[in-house]
Amino acid sequence: MRQKLTNSDVFKIMEQWAPRSHAYDWDNVGLQIGSHNQPVKKIMVTLDVMESVVDEAIDQQVNLIIAHHPMLFKPIRQLNTDSSIGRTIKKLLENDITVYASHTNLDVAVGGVNDMLSDQLNLGSRKVLVPTYREPLYKIAIYVPHSHKSKVLDALGENGAGHIGNYSHCTFQTEGKGSFKPLDGSQPFIGTTNEIEKVDEVKIETIVQESNLKKVVQAMTNSHPYEEPAYDIFPLENEGEQYGIGRIGELEHAMNVEAFCNQLKLTLGLKSLRVTGDLSKNVKKVAVLGGSGEKYIHAAKRKGADIFITGDMTFHVAQEAWQLGLVVIDAGHYIEKVMKNGTKNYLDKSLTNTGIDIITSHINSDPFQFV
Repeated sequence: MRQKLTNSDVFKIMEQWAPRSHAYDWDNVGLQIGSHNQPVKKIMVTLDVMESVVDEAIDQQVNLIIAHHPMLFKPIRQLNTDSSIGRTIKKLLENDITVYASHTNLDVAVGGVNDMLSDQLNLGSRKVLVPTYREPLYKIAIYVPHSHKSKVLDALGENGAGHIGNYSHCTFQTEGKGSFKPLDGSQPFIGTTNEIEKVDEVKIETIVQESNLKKVVQAMTNSHPYEEPAYDIFPLENEGEQYGIGRIGELEHAMNVEAFCNQLKLTLGLKSLRVTGDLSKNVKKVAVLGGSGEKYIHAAKRKGADIFITGDMTFHVAQEAWQLGLVVIDAGHYIEKVMKNGTKNYLDKSLTNTGIDIITSHINSDPFQFV
């Protein structure tokens, strides 16, 4: 019988993609309401957790909601079930529905919200707009008998060790002689108790990101034949992969601002948007940041962006961008809805053959209407 996955299993899958450590310190990501240990029956992905979204989840017999925006940003001092948030929490608890949020960590993740938006815009030569985190790197050196060299190499490479730029499975190997003395109570793979044994071994050295370190060590030791594998882990000064908020890239062909705005509305399903600057100006280098990105106009300008797409742009900041010569498009916070299908696709691949159904919310949680 297939073992049922729990909410915690799904949380771990989400955090392989968007580690909680990559979230901003003010953010409240992870479990919002519910249980770590409850078996998962059906998942719904949503941008926001509103009462109407919870009603939809109840109707669809969902018991785990994956949201982008946390429903609990501040401590609750009073749980009034006559209020909207109170009613929503009551419905979640009464129907055993767990809520998990992946917010700024999903914004910065590779393939996360800002990459999803960049994909929609077909941005090439893409880079991080504002760096927020650089992954620490470690070197692992392990000593392996020749008979198990290939098995350990495979375990290292398949679990993420040895990635340098666009190359994987990178290692350096040195032939040598290992020696050890099995003591009473040991169960040596090679050698005899209380006798010194000398073995032809290979020293395998490779590099691993901090987020993969625990998984790599576990796979490495599981594939090793020795009862007590010998290995070393060294922190490195090398710069690891850079993560950050927003993306900047280039359009395939330059076009004027007005044409770009019309294309953007079609691409993102927008009825209207706000734009600053000269509509006849040609643009090619585009910065995009889902959500509220108005404090990053100078970063976009410094990186050479012709145009900056974000949401929640206020009057005076828009004026400042205008004076800088940076075209700004306020496309609204709701453009982050791209995360619904993107997250569903990721979970579909990660949960293949589990029998867990994954759907997206059909509720429009954009508070604004255009009249």
